[in-house]
Amino acid sequence: MSSQQSQTHLESESQSAQQLTTKSREHSQSSQLGDYIDDSIDRAAERIGAVWPIHSFVTANPLSGFEDHPFHEAVAEAERLFGGRGYPTPAVFRQAWENGQISPEILADELESHGIDGDPETLLEELADADAAQAAEADTDPATEAVDRVLSKWLAAFVDEGRAAWPMPDRDEGFYAAWRAVAPLDSNVPCDDSKALPETALEALESILTDAPESRWTDIAEHHLAALPGWTGLIKQRAADDTDPWQTEYPITLREYLAVRLMLVDLLDAPLELETKSDSAEETTLETEPLADCWLTAWERSYRERLLANIDTSVTDPSTAGDNARPAAQFVFCIDTRSEIIRRHLEGQGGYETHGYAGFFGVPMRYQGHDSAAETDACPPIVDAQHRIVDQPAEADDDVAARERWTGLTTATRKHFKQLKTHAVAAFPFVEGAGGAYGSAMATRTLFPSTVAKLRRAVDERVPSPGEVCTPTLEAHEHDDHTHADHDLPQGMTFEEKVSYAETAFELMGWTEFARLVVFTGHASHTTNNPFGSSLDCGACAGNAGGPNARVLATICNDENVTAELRERGFHIPEDTVFLAGEHDTTTDEITLFDGDVPESHHEDLEQLRADLERAQAGAAAERLESMTDADDPDPETAVEEVERKSADWAETRPEWGLAGNASFVIGPRELTEGENLDGRAFLHSYDWTTDAEGDALEAILTGPLVVTQWINSQYYFATVDNGVYGSGSKVTQNPVGNVGVVQGNGGDLMTGLPLQSLKIDDDQPYHQPLRLSTVIHAPLERVTDILSRHDDVTQLLDNDWIGGLTVIDPEQDNQAFHYQGDLEWDSPVAPAMN
Repeated sequence: MSSQQSQTHLESESQSAQQLTTKSREHSQSSQLGDYIDDSIDRAAERIGAVWPIHSFVTANPLSGFEDHPFHEAVAEAERLFGGRGYPTPAVFRQAWENGQISPEILADELESHGIDGDPETLLEELADADAAQAAEADTDPATEAVDRVLSKWLAAFVDEGRAAWPMPDRDEGFYAAWRAVAPLDSNVPCDDSKALPETALEALESILTDAPESRWTDIAEHHLAALPGWTGLIKQRAADDTDPWQTEYPITLREYLAVRLMLVDLLDAPLELETKSDSAEETTLETEPLADCWLTAWERSYRERLLANIDTSVTDPSTAGDNARPAAQFVFCIDTRSEIIRRHLEGQGGYETHGYAGFFGVPMRYQGHDSAAETDACPPIVDAQHRIVDQPAEADDDVAARERWTGLTTATRKHFKQLKTHAVAAFPFVEGAGGAYGSAMATRTLFPSTVAKLRRAVDERVPSPGEVCTPTLEAHEHDDHTHADHDLPQGMTFEEKVSYAETAFELMGWTEFARLVVFTGHASHTTNNPFGSSLDCGACAGNAGGPNARVLATICNDENVTAELRERGFHIPEDTVFLAGEHDTTTDEITLFDGDVPESHHEDLEQLRADLERAQAGAAAERLESMTDADDPDPETAVEEVERKSADWAETRPEWGLAGNASFVIGPRELTEGENLDGRAFLHSYDWTTDAEGDALEAILTGPLVVTQWINSQYYFATVDNGVYGSGSKVTQNPVGNVGVVQGNGGDLMTGLPLQSLKIDDDQPYHQPLRLSTVIHAPLERVTDILSRHDDVTQLLDNDWIGGLTVIDPEQDNQAFHYQGDLEWDSPVAPAMN
């Protein structure tokens, strides 16, 4: 090789090395930039609440990302970000004031403590004027609206969960890649060639964000994630759930979502950053917040005083309360507010004892029914499922065969009709041929819903339910870790786990005696043509029916080996005690008993129980019906027929109230509230402080059920205060999308909360009173304080006013009431009103 060639070779190698170094540096810089972008997205997403698919509706605080801030600051920031109001309208306050729901003395005390002068009427007028001024500030940008419209359309197509006959192509490549491929085909997107768009989501974000200072990236991301908080919340929840089969098959992330949005912002010339609210609007908000907060707090305090007046403060030791006679039966209901009504009517039949416990009955499981292809997590969102439970027929008999024949027939029929209706060719002759039959069926369902209800009942009586013919398989898998090869959860549970779940349940409720029949009663709702059906099911079971969990715990407790071990641990369970499961239909107040394993020795008890349950249903149905209609004191005999009609009527916008009206959480023995009508507004959790020396049971309640009920309460609060932003508007104008949610009209953001019909009697008359949760605990003050001192997440909810108030009734101090003041401080004892 000549010296010249050698020099050329060295120069070539040097250039190659420089190019590799440059590429490596660029790759490193790109990687660092990607990390910084992802960090910005993660920080921005903290303010967006998670949204679950509507088929498994989970009630959650839409402002959960703001709970580290005081309530008044959080709602002001949320108004800036989402445009939603944080306090009830002046008209709602006025109605509560005129109805006597706000005590004049308490309101005066609140106003004085904030240094606010003026009579209530004048102050309400000031609030109304400020409200009108803020409404006038509202403005929209046409280009941003176009971005929202186009993006929502493609999001709905991508996240579809099996409803679309013709799914969006290339979904398995991820959201950005799928959208990039179809963007040139969208007439609303000015793009003729997908190759003109960045190849990856990260490149798309880099191309837009690098034009703005890095210090602004988080704010920009927050603005665009908050533009469609419903879709953002769904993506956030779905991306975090590594067990979601749809996410596994068709992945979508906030990075991809934001990349598509910013590409549309660029293509449609929409503003990249948020325009700040005018100074006058900011001043108006700051001036009216203390006044609105005074009205709300006074309303909450007024309710809490009435609640405390209904509590029997003569109960100090629950074990000595009552006549100590063995109850005819014991029922364990969910703490759900709807249980308060049926519990009261059942207790009125005499001889029955009822308890409250979280409706998943402490069993964190993923459940699959015998005739279902899908699995569901039957536990609260704050709890991870620990076991996979599958229903299997107990034995091959006539009931099992009847169930399987019916399931096979209905499944095949639905599949056949769906194929005919969606087939490109067969759809037209099918409509022509079947139009008359469909028309007749529609007319019957519309004009004669009672007939449909009777037909459904007749089918239910002839075809056994899964709970009647199946048994949950609880035995652990043969492998050491008893994990099924096809699933990430243990199949069944070990003996120690069974004992633990039963022991925990009885400890949390403070049980010291057992009746001949103990019924774990889950709950579910049965409605027709109702996209929000799962919102009426058990919130503790993640928007699913609670019957399966009840059957699991009953099966555990009927295990002779488990019962023997519980006796060794101090639970005096008589030999004649039998555990069974039931399910409370909250629409009709019917309680179905799953009693196939009850021995003949208890059949007489069962017959009496069934008769009493029917009478309790009639009374509860009449009370519930009165709250939904103008009827005064409805006839119990006809009330059951009417609520059954409501459950079968596909035109019924309000089949039941759900948890509307919820306002309080009472933790203590039933004796505190027994015999009192709490109007279905209180969550009731059984607790006996005398059986909980270490405070472990109370700690579990405060860190679990209390947090979940606060979520539920906040969902109802914000959906009532601003239904357009935090709710879902009227059912009349809603359209279901992809089996994941609803939109208003033909597109737009995924609505995140409850519809108007779940909250208001009519346009001008609210049913749900938007109050933050008042909590009452019957336990030693020192014990409660100690628990709160060790759980900052719970204390934060109290100190930041996300819970409307905490009162401890201390049985060690003559049941004196102590009100929480913040920072683990309590006010001076308040003398209780003896009942």
